[in-house]
Amino acid sequence: MGDFILEMVNITKVFPGVKALDNVNLQVKKGEIHALLGENGAGKSTLMKILSGVYPHGTYDGEIRYDGQCCEFKTIKDSEKQGIVIIHQELALIPYLSIAENIFLGNENVKRGMIDWHVTTARTQELLSKVGLNELPGTLITNIGVGKQQLVEIAKALSKEVQLLILDEPTSALNEADSDNLLNLLLEFKKQGITSILISHKLNEISRVADSITILRDGAAIETLDAKADCITEDRIIQGMVGRTLTDRFPKRTAAAGEVIFEVRNWNVYHPLHSDRQILHDIHLTIRKGEVVGIAGLMGAGRTELAMSIFGKSYGQKISGQIFKNGRECQLGDVNAAIRNGIAYVTEDRKQYGLILDDDIKKNATLANLDKIARHHVIDGNQEIVEVENSRKQLNIKCSSILQKTMNLSGGNQQKVVLAKWVFAEPDVLILDEPTRGIDVGAKFEIYSIINDLARAGKGILFISSELPEILGMCDRIYVMSEGRVTGELPRAEASQEKIMKYVITK
Repeated sequence: MGDFILEMVNITKVFPGVKALDNVNLQVKKGEIHALLGENGAGKSTLMKILSGVYPHGTYDGEIRYDGQCCEFKTIKDSEKQGIVIIHQELALIPYLSIAENIFLGNENVKRGMIDWHVTTARTQELLSKVGLNELPGTLITNIGVGKQQLVEIAKALSKEVQLLILDEPTSALNEADSDNLLNLLLEFKKQGITSILISHKLNEISRVADSITILRDGAAIETLDAKADCITEDRIIQGMVGRTLTDRFPKRTAAAGEVIFEVRNWNVYHPLHSDRQILHDIHLTIRKGEVVGIAGLMGAGRTELAMSIFGKSYGQKISGQIFKNGRECQLGDVNAAIRNGIAYVTEDRKQYGLILDDDIKKNATLANLDKIARHHVIDGNQEIVEVENSRKQLNIKCSSILQKTMNLSGGNQQKVVLAKWVFAEPDVLILDEPTRGIDVGAKFEIYSIINDLARAGKGILFISSELPEILGMCDRIYVMSEGRVTGELPRAEASQEKIMKYVITK
């Protein structure tokens, strides 16, 4: 065993029609931050679900050795008893319970058959101090932001006396400041002797905190690198992940914007529950045919609220303002009206709003435009198969077949199905809200290429992203939002991270 706290030996996992892991070996040293990298579908999350007992012993081949002992975890509870705790990409918190209730849910402090709230509150306060979260234990989860919710998940892990902490894309939904805080916390845990396994597609974060890097590709472990001794560059990591060199992170496209296809004037929106709280203030923006227009800003700036309120008023109340398409005012009173007017919206939350996870790729991909495959109001099954197969090839969706359930796809391929659904709707204007969140660099390049193809076809693209390099690399023109207002507009030639951040902090 030596210095290794964990060894996973010859791990093989097969799903129907797919070998997700093929004799994978992983060794993690005690007290290190070990990064696990690979494209979407490479097997990273599957491997960690085996380690944490989500996929129980007996459903895979191979052996887990933890702290010198062979382990056969049948449930998550079994792994947690050994100090192994996993925090999934989709946070597992209950919005309308308090921070304290969430931290100790299933692990309650009980005295004489009753929850001891005094002990629970005191322990919660202690845990929140450790993770640097200045909130009261009784605060409801729904009343704190995503960055703070991630810290609650870590506090929950600490309450279980964690020795090996697994984090699956922990910063995918965080802004830069919250991401920095979380990475600093991992470094602090390292000083305390806690081992971490970090899955992330943000290579700059890996370079900053990782001691070792294991790269998976197509279900196999390609190599393990010493991040400090080997002087690993991002290009070197990418080559290991995708099996080739990516000379450019963003595909080249010559901007050829035409006439204005979409315009929003004097757009005001109030909170859906609190009618006196204005969220968006006098927003004005335009999109031209063949143009990719970016919206930059911090979390809470109002970017998603803007996108959803435009898309059939699916967010907010007391909405006022005007929307014009091709110079004519249009009424987008609901989602169906937005779709009929050629507007599509790729949500930032693909699992909750973008897909029916229990349905197959075929049904998800045609859902937004059933008329296209219907004859006399009856779906033509053969045509549906042909259309979805074309979409699968066009977007390079990796799957066993178009009848595979979307819940069993990797995050990147799920995102491609969402994109396929809206491309199939044949929109004129496509609103993309964090379209590459939580997906690998190779899949990002493919999605960027699809966006460029749509722009070349004359579509108007509204591109929302929290990653400034992505905004700068993809967009022809950039609006910057802060606290529900547009605070700046920059053409691509004049845009830089410094200028964008100047507008971000403008009050």
